[in-house]
Amino acid sequence: MERKKYFIRLLSAFLIAIVLIVHLNSCVPEADRINLGYVLWDSEIASTHVVAAVLEDRLGHEVSLTSVDAGPMWMGVARGDFDAVVAAWLPNTHEAYLEQTKDRVVNLGPNLEGARIGWVVPGYVDVNSIEELNEHVDRFGGQITGIDPGAGLMAASERAIDDYGLDYQLLSGSDAAMTAALRRAIERDEWIIITGWTPHWKFAAFDLKYLEDPLQSFGDEEHIATIVSTRLKGKAPDVYEFLDSFYWTSEEMGEVMMYIEEGMDPFEAARLWISENPGRVESWLN
Repeated sequence: MERKKYFIRLLSAFLIAIVLIVHLNSCVPEADRINLGYVLWDSEIASTHVVAAVLEDRLGHEVSLTSVDAGPMWMGVARGDFDAVVAAWLPNTHEAYLEQTKDRVVNLGPNLEGARIGWVVPGYVDVNSIEELNEHVDRFGGQITGIDPGAGLMAASERAIDDYGLDYQLLSGSDAAMTAALRRAIERDEWIIITGWTPHWKFAAFDLKYLEDPLQSFGDEEHIATIVSTRLKGKAPDVYEFLDSFYWTSEEMGEVMMYIEEGMDPFEAARLWISENPGRVESWLN
């Protein structure tokens, strides 16, 4: 009987401790929490978690991460729901979103240069240009495998279908679903067209190529920019200064993406990369 009472008291104490932990976590003042938004592209998962890890481990901030589509991400920064995003593709992919919000956000400039979007096929596919696609509709099943419908890449894909007069259907989905379809097609030696972008781990994992785009439906080379709310500098000047300095290369981002693709938790991958690249991290903080 005494043992039963002991276990009941122990369980009660444990439950009370859990409630207190949850309560204390929820009591972090909103003014002290840094809210980051991002789109569920593998590249942006990598960059956002690296930024969040630095904010937590080096600058001592409580950080909240929220994944959304591109439109809500931009509007979230404009409204102040998000303090920052490091996932803005400019000048083409997110051009319309920047135009809508430019008076309500602060553009800190590129955090990665040399980015690109377009349509991608496996290297064994005997097609090199979007202009050739109508000659191979059956071989591709008349489909282009895309990502989330709100992405600027999807809008550019719709534009390309119109520009080239293609008899294809654009399928929406997600980054994960698109890469799964790509992997499945390559395993079966099938032809597939996907919406692609660089940097992305898939270019290291598979032999892929961009289809030429002579009409420039997807625009020229892009960069990924850091966009912050107009009140961040006053709210957290150290965060503002860090984000203003945050800049890295496609190769560095690719290392984090590969860690995640191999099964590592995004925060674990971010912290491993940070531990392996102290010089780069110090350049952001100093």
